[in-house]
Formats: sequence, C-alpha cells, structure tokens
Amino acid sequence: MKDPIIEKLHRIRQTHAAKFNYDVDAIVRDAAKRDRAEKRKVYSLRRGKLVEVKP
Repeated sequence: MKDPIIEKLHRIRQTHAAKFNYDVDAIVRDAAKRDRAEKRKVYSLRRGKLVEVKP
C-alpha cells in the first residue's frame, strides 16, 4: 500500500533535485542561501553539544 503523502514528498524531492541537476553541493548551497535570506538560525552538533553556526 502506497502512502499518498510519501508519494507527494518523493515527487517534490525529485523535482527539487532535478532543478539542480542532482548536484548535492548545489542543493546544499541553495539551502544555505535560503537560510541566510530568511535569517534562520542554523545549528551544528560539535563535541556532543548543539551550537549555533554563524554565517
């Protein structure tokens, strides 16, 4: 049995990846660019602690 929500998620991810020619580095750069543009806080796990990453 296929879940329609999961199927929709797969279609969205496929379309997004195709937009960047399946280049993972380009996808990550785009996500970081959108994070900065929307002033989102970004965190990283360092030595077992969650720390905010400054741009």
